[in-house]
Amino acid sequence: METGLLPFFIFALFASSCCAEISNKIGVNWGTLGNNLPSPPQTVEVIKSLKAKRVKIYDANPKILNALRNTDIQVSIMVPNELIPNISKSQSLADHWVRQNVVAYSGEVKIRYLLIGNEILSNPDVGTWFNLVPAMRRIKRSLKTYGIHKVKVGTPSAMNVLESSFPPSNGTFRSDISVSVIKPMLLFLNRTKSFFFVDVYPYFAWSDNSASISLDYALFKAKNITYTDPVTNLTYTNLFDQMVDSLIFAMKRLGYPDIRIFIAETGWPNGGDLDQIGANVYNAATYNRNVVKRYTTKPNIGSPARPGLVIPIMLFALYNENQKPGAGTERHFGLLHPNRTYVYEIDLSGETEEWEYKKALPAPTNNEPYKGDLWCLVKRGANETAVADALSWACSQGNKTCEAIQPGKPCFKPESVIWHAGYAFSSYWSEFKKSGGTCSFNGLATLTAKDPSFGHCKVPSTRLL
Repeated sequence: METGLLPFFIFALFASSCCAEISNKIGVNWGTLGNNLPSPPQTVEVIKSLKAKRVKIYDANPKILNALRNTDIQVSIMVPNELIPNISKSQSLADHWVRQNVVAYSGEVKIRYLLIGNEILSNPDVGTWFNLVPAMRRIKRSLKTYGIHKVKVGTPSAMNVLESSFPPSNGTFRSDISVSVIKPMLLFLNRTKSFFFVDVYPYFAWSDNSASISLDYALFKAKNITYTDPVTNLTYTNLFDQMVDSLIFAMKRLGYPDIRIFIAETGWPNGGDLDQIGANVYNAATYNRNVVKRYTTKPNIGSPARPGLVIPIMLFALYNENQKPGAGTERHFGLLHPNRTYVYEIDLSGETEEWEYKKALPAPTNNEPYKGDLWCLVKRGANETAVADALSWACSQGNKTCEAIQPGKPCFKPESVIWHAGYAFSSYWSEFKKSGGTCSFNGLATLTAKDPSFGHCKVPSTRLL
């Protein structure tokens, strides 16, 4: 054996011996932000039909946990963001939470991961950042108190915890959290043999830089496209590996080269707003099927920086969730529709070959940026009370957003909440898009290329170039 390979051999041996419970099976995220979703027992049957071996939920919902009793599904539960400050300061509160949400299901629900909050370090509430690691310590202490040793404690982070991610060897954590939050977190994860949980979305990296990143490279489809890191000489064949390795090098830079990676979320949207490129069924199916195929393969692929190691992965998400806030893509990440029909065929076990899927995928759409005028209007069927509240908020933002719908003005009639809100949404988006404004309004709005203007009423539009 070459001596240069010895450190990697020792790490690989350690990883294989200490982590026998980690398999290369794909899991799924079970979100609940919808008013038309199936019941927990129905959803458990859906998870089984997908052949998923793991599921992550975003709280410790007792109805969901009861539905998961006596199944073979490994479960990840979450301490809600808002409880973190109090738990960080109170061991008795941590004990109570663990007793109620973990101990109560012991032996019947395979709770294996306990996550403290969701993407806390992307939250502008800086105060909570410094409560994060203390809360993780207290929860871990509670688990030990109750004799629970199989549950790993961590917290999922978005890729924006990195200040630099290109080339991968230059991966660096943000300066505002690197020493104060990330380093003590890495110490905790290292001591407890836990994972750095991270949400990795090549879709967003590609859609923000589609002129310079190949779509095939983001979809694991590139046959003749590679990137070689000039420092490490590691060669990359897809964007996902680049993103993962940038995190690995960032941890190494802080003195923790061996902490395992767990992909808490990854996926590709099957739909979205007109201004969101590449969000379609073809790309979503291609990406997620390729993730499954690649990371259920034996021997394990790992990443260029850690070849051969298991990378546990959870696809996002189980359903399209119609009440998720934000851009249209946020409501279109599901593997299934709320009526339990598949958006596209997929088998998370990796046992189904591509040619075995019966239905042909629809032709890809909107892979090029839309160029033209768009209006932001009220979505059909939106709750009128919620629309009225959104209208009031839009008009409160200033810049004469709602001047044209005041009495006596050209867009006042027809005098209805829906019409006035449609004008206000379009006016707001036109005015504030460049500074981060979106056409969302908590899921009440949608984009259209059809001009709603009439007579002397000119509804503001936004031109995408």
